[in-house]
Amino acid sequence: MNDSSWGPRQAGYWGPADRSPAQGPVPGAAAAPTGPAYDARDAQRTRPMPIVPDGPAHGGNQDDDQGAARPGGPSFRDGMPQPPRQPYHAPQQRPYDTPRTQPSHGAAPQNPEPMPDAPQPAPAPAPQKKGAGRDLGAAIGVGVGLGVVIVASLFVVKAVFVGVVAVAVVVGLWELTKRLEERKGIKAPLVPLAVGGAAMVVAGYVRGAEGAWVAMALTALAVLVWRMTQPPEGYLKDVTAGVFAAFYVPFLATFVTMMLAADDGPRRVLTFLVLTVVSDTGAYAVGWRFGRHKLAPRISPGKTREGLLGAIAFAMVAGALCTQFLIEGGAWWQGLLLGLAVAISATLGDLGESMIKRDLGIKDMGTLLPGHGGIMDRLDSLLPTAPVVWLLLVIFVGSG
Repeated sequence: MNDSSWGPRQAGYWGPADRSPAQGPVPGAAAAPTGPAYDARDAQRTRPMPIVPDGPAHGGNQDDDQGAARPGGPSFRDGMPQPPRQPYHAPQQRPYDTPRTQPSHGAAPQNPEPMPDAPQPAPAPAPQKKGAGRDLGAAIGVGVGLGVVIVASLFVVKAVFVGVVAVAVVVGLWELTKRLEERKGIKAPLVPLAVGGAAMVVAGYVRGAEGAWVAMALTALAVLVWRMTQPPEGYLKDVTAGVFAAFYVPFLATFVTMMLAADDGPRRVLTFLVLTVVSDTGAYAVGWRFGRHKLAPRISPGKTREGLLGAIAFAMVAGALCTQFLIEGGAWWQGLLLGLAVAISATLGDLGESMIKRDLGIKDMGTLLPGHGGIMDRLDSLLPTAPVVWLLLVIFVGSG
């Protein structure tokens, strides 16, 4: 495209002339080139020459006179087509964008709305007061009541205490077999276990360790035979659970009646009960107040190492006092060793019971004792501690 396509040039203006042919040419203007007559309608169909900015670009070689148009043909920008300019639109502010500047002219700032998909921080949980985890009043009341019954039967007639132990064994067997059937579908035969367990307790009191072992063997044989009256499906797991229950509850309980058979039997049994209860109380009190480090979190999350140290300290002090004033021929240092052994065995027994309950998916074995759970929840630390106390007392002061 050349300059002639834009029409005759005027000084200071490029584009179609405003004068008609009758008025003649513009004075001083160069003669128009020969060719077809100029038509205003053709000029309207042509596009106007873009205006080149007067100011030179920074760093260029343009003339210093910025006010005058450069002579000659069109600027170098006319040699290439220019894309049409798009109108500028200010970006719209999205609702979740935070404005960078505060509005002026006294306008009140508007709070931006939060993103609809943005996660809101969860409120911090309110601090909870550390509690004991059970009905302490009911637990103390039931514990005192059981202690009165046990001590009264222990020092009045030995046979009555043997009966109390037998009843506790039968109830414990019922709780254990009931939970096994409910949670695991294991049907350990209760009838031979209850009869054999009661006989085992009496045999231990009458015939000692020999009688306890014989009663244990006969009870296991009775479990095997009794289960044969039912279909064979599940026979192995049922009789295995039955033999385990016979050993875990009544056989370990026979060591209590074996202690009772000695001349100072009631004092030995009282020492055994006091040390176990003091150990549990020390572990509970110290662990609740100062417990920070878990002892076995996968088995019993509530037990702490500080609680174990409290159990050992309390049991050793109680053991020294009991052996010095209750056991004939006992010495205080023997009580220290006895208390240490009781604290360890009671803790292991409690953890073993917790392992069984965790496997069954239950919190307590029963609900017979308010604040304590069931009978088995109270026998958990007593049962494994009984043979330990019996053996150490036999070593220290004899069988009596």
